[in-house]
Amino acid sequence: MNGKELKLPESSTLEDAIKVSNAPYKKGTAIGILIEKEDLKSQASVEYLVKTSKGEFKIELLDEFSSSSKKWHSIFNEFTDVPVRWISKDALAFGPFSTDMEPVRSSTDMDRFTLLFGAGGGDAANTHIIISKTKHASEYGAPEDGVFARLISGKHVLRDLVKGDRILSVEPVIEWEKAGEHISTTDLSIKLTAGSRIFTYVEIEIDPLSPEGAEFLFSVIKDGTFHIDFVSSSFISDHRFQSELVAYENFEPRSTGSVFVRTVGYGAGKLYISTDDRPSSIMHSVIGHVVKGIELARMVESGQKVMVESIPDPIMLLGKTNADAEDEMKSLDIEFIREGYTADDAFIVQQVPATTIGILQEKRVTVQGVDPEMLVTIELYDDLAPKTLAFFRHAVGLQYHPVGVLPIMMTYENTYIFKAEKPAESYKEIFPENTPKMTIAGEIGVTNQAAKRAGMIGVKTIDDDLFGPAGERFSNTNIIGKILEIEKLKHFKDGDIIYILESSKEE
Repeated sequence: MNGKELKLPESSTLEDAIKVSNAPYKKGTAIGILIEKEDLKSQASVEYLVKTSKGEFKIELLDEFSSSSKKWHSIFNEFTDVPVRWISKDALAFGPFSTDMEPVRSSTDMDRFTLLFGAGGGDAANTHIIISKTKHASEYGAPEDGVFARLISGKHVLRDLVKGDRILSVEPVIEWEKAGEHISTTDLSIKLTAGSRIFTYVEIEIDPLSPEGAEFLFSVIKDGTFHIDFVSSSFISDHRFQSELVAYENFEPRSTGSVFVRTVGYGAGKLYISTDDRPSSIMHSVIGHVVKGIELARMVESGQKVMVESIPDPIMLLGKTNADAEDEMKSLDIEFIREGYTADDAFIVQQVPATTIGILQEKRVTVQGVDPEMLVTIELYDDLAPKTLAFFRHAVGLQYHPVGVLPIMMTYENTYIFKAEKPAESYKEIFPENTPKMTIAGEIGVTNQAAKRAGMIGVKTIDDDLFGPAGERFSNTNIIGKILEIEKLKHFKDGDIIYILESSKEE
């Protein structure tokens, strides 16, 4: 189960295995079952799983016919109980062990997360595996071919390793086409056979070079799943956020397990997991890498969805109270600074840094709180107005955050008119949808494209049988939801900002 051995009685089902192992699983998601072919572990491979006392990382040989790669092939089985020998800001080394390599006395260039053999003092009997943490050059006593491999997953493990940690074992990763028979299923009653490998979820490690991309990923998978909207021979993709604009941050090869997003052109906002190696692209920004469950990503079929977790978990404090958020930050050893309304019951409407990566790097966060009376809860009609809500959530910020922002443009009589700060109507269509026959107090209306003022948002505090919530004809108005605490509107005037919190269906 997800890489851990499990013994069960004969005729056990997939459901039995999940319960006994307490494996991560989300109801309705697909599970992968692989029945491996025998005697594959001894075959040469270009990918290897390195298990350490702090976790696992995977490496890929850059040229399997280079002298260093051939040396790796011949000795990787011997790498058991190999300690971390030294750590610097640029690299760390496992060893020593003896080889017959011929070191050269010159500086060697290393890119981030690459590997080479290095002979301490130029002595091959004092050989180490050097792993680079930064792009740098140094004299490591490497052989002439220098760098021979790179990390393709588990990069976070490098941050955790300290002297005293060890390589426990190294295993080749068998090419997927040769691995064996496999299926993906949501049927938990399937009976298992001995030797089955089962994968219940995908774990993604965020690349620290993609702070904005990470927030995009967190928003797409906020329900804990990756939807399989398309399957190709080299990737799977989730299209739920198609047409969303995403910052381009990280140009690197889309190697197997890479998680990336298209940032421009048709298909912008599609989220991908690479199931085969692909080159870098100026249209696709790499967000992170799959560190567990790439096998499941390779098995799933179009229309299915898989459970997904991330490293790290997202830090999103918006919508929480100061008291709850401060407790959460204390558990992560992050300094918590209150601004605005600073009482314990304040609702947080802004955090700085805005991204999870930024907060973890600075080890501090400043939050802006507001009086609970300034936060309005709304219920949205997803079944009745899905296309208009795609516009609304983007325009007010609910697409990415639990709290949205609605500036009041004007108020008159019993009507409040809002104009969202993001001009989403330029690329989010607002066709007539769920048009009313009369206006109900508290219901939220959006002016559709049949009117000149498309994208205006309005609410009335009384029923009206003549005009929609934004003052338009009923045929020009789409009803998208309702304010649950309409009495709070009395606190606001022209130019104020209303913060909105979407209620959950459970609530």
